[in-house]
Amino acid sequence: MKNILVPGGAGFIGSHTLRALKTSGYNVIAFDNLSNGHSDAVGEALLIEGDIRDKAKLASVFAEHKIDAVIHFAAFIEAGESVKNPLSFYENNVAGSLTLLNIMKDSGVNKIVFSSTAAVYGQPEDNGKLVEDARKLPINPYGDSKWMVECMLRDGANAYGLQSIALRYFNAAGSAPDGSLGERHDPETHLIPLVLDAAMGRRPSIKIFGDDYETPDGTCVRDYIHVCDLADAHVKALDHLFALDNQKTLEENQTNNGFYDAFNLGNGQGFSVREVIDTVKSVTSVDFNVENAPRRPGDPAFLVADARKAENILNWKPSYPDLEDMVRHAYQFQSKRRPIKEQ
Repeated sequence: MKNILVPGGAGFIGSHTLRALKTSGYNVIAFDNLSNGHSDAVGEALLIEGDIRDKAKLASVFAEHKIDAVIHFAAFIEAGESVKNPLSFYENNVAGSLTLLNIMKDSGVNKIVFSSTAAVYGQPEDNGKLVEDARKLPINPYGDSKWMVECMLRDGANAYGLQSIALRYFNAAGSAPDGSLGERHDPETHLIPLVLDAAMGRRPSIKIFGDDYETPDGTCVRDYIHVCDLADAHVKALDHLFALDNQKTLEENQTNNGFYDAFNLGNGQGFSVREVIDTVKSVTSVDFNVENAPRRPGDPAFLVADARKAENILNWKPSYPDLEDMVRHAYQFQSKRRPIKEQ
């Protein structure tokens, strides 16, 4: 049984991936400083409290547990906060990843799946779906930090034989279908849980920032992907890296078997802000106040992924592509945690 280290394993996507890894027969070790994660989210998996910037602690984990591969989620993710406090994002996301990669190299571990983001693309040039070779022009330090790590992975493949896959996705949504695991950000900035908060009486209203975009209903369109589908994609990416060991990867002019590739993860369809709001109202059977507000600077009208590459190479396809499923599953989790208030 292979041992997989999961930095950030106590977080939203990381905890769902722990479950998927265990179901697939991997032994998992979560490594998390719990600044944004939750210890109860790792379930029966081993949780080691630590920070990826702590070289000595990381090295001891690799030595003690004979790590075979890494799935790396440990990052700050709030784009707006990254503009206010960019150095903290570079220190955690970039310097922390550099420390992790150095420990991997020193420990002889050459496989990593990296949780990246569609923020590496920045503002799209048109309303077409984004493909992996689109230009990389992040518009905030968060996107910059993720692209910097991808560059390290690419260069590590050429220099050290590092084998890596970066997974770029937009808006993680939903929860475990049985409501046992879900999203617990504090503060929350993701749209679906914010709209659910309005339905559950935890906020007075929800705001639509701009209703005059060139989209079918005038509101921004985004690609939402179920968190369980994201977890499945990380397992499939890891399987793909291990499969490289059984293939002849060396060409005559290569000096190592390094590998780097990146994949978009998305539904290939977008849902507007208004569609999300209407779906929450339908799922919860609750009406709530909706306010129109001015556009926010930097908000593109349309952000949707072309994920055919992941389907073709990783054999991955979303099992929960419907917005209603994502909202219903998220609502089940939120209802267990905080019952709906009387309106």
